[in-house]
Amino acid sequence: MIGEANPSVIRVESAIDPRLDDYRELRDPRARRRIEGDEFFICEGPVALERLLASDHRLRSVMVLERRLPATLELLNGNDVPVFVVDAATMHEVSGFDLHRGVIAAAERQPARTLEEVIDGARRIVVLEGLNDPENLGAIARSARAFGAEAMIVDATCIDPYTRRSVRVSMGEILHLPWVRVESVVDTCGRLRELGVVTWALTPARDADPLSAIDAPGRLALLLGAEGPGLSASALSAVDRRVRIPIASDVDSLNVAAAAAVALSHLPT
Repeated sequence: MIGEANPSVIRVESAIDPRLDDYRELRDPRARRRIEGDEFFICEGPVALERLLASDHRLRSVMVLERRLPATLELLNGNDVPVFVVDAATMHEVSGFDLHRGVIAAAERQPARTLEEVIDGARRIVVLEGLNDPENLGAIARSARAFGAEAMIVDATCIDPYTRRSVRVSMGEILHLPWVRVESVVDTCGRLRELGVVTWALTPARDADPLSAIDAPGRLALLLGAEGPGLSASALSAVDRRVRIPIASDVDSLNVAAAAAVALSHLPT
């Protein structure tokens, strides 16, 4: 049953209708940054939409296929937002892809927070340096949520955590993980230390301490670097400890998202 605040169902027949402008050029990251700015972001698929609705982000609108309308209206119970109903051809022409499962939403971004606000009370923190693959970032956010991390820090070279593909791959969990962007991971390690947070760098280096052989401190920030180059030398030098996941000697390393999941699963919350 739809509650008192009912969504406004609007059937749109033309792909050039300006009411669909939030959803254009979804496959072009540069165009999306220009369109979204720091104002809103895109969330696709019914599962991610459900997680969006459970978060503190305000919904702007939803674009949905007719066949997905009944289930979407059930999800939107109590949300007075426009719901643009389109056919498959129109949705494809506007969005440019077909992996959305018939539901795409636009939601407002929240005001930027400070490092101190984001990590307040957090015992497990993920720090990312140079992550520019949206799928890796989304997968790390999902694992962070699954294994009890309570905050995420990204440096100036990381991709926007609310990139459409990051939100999708995280299954909407990034929307429940407080995060902040900082200029320098090195400087941030120093600030975290002042705030009582121990910093560990995850690295495949054989001389690093194996995670399975050490106890985690009460408050810990785990640093992860980009796929390929890993953490910078300056970041590795700035942390309190370098740690590794023991793997077969003839395997170079794990994918960063897989490594994050394994490492976080070793850390009691």
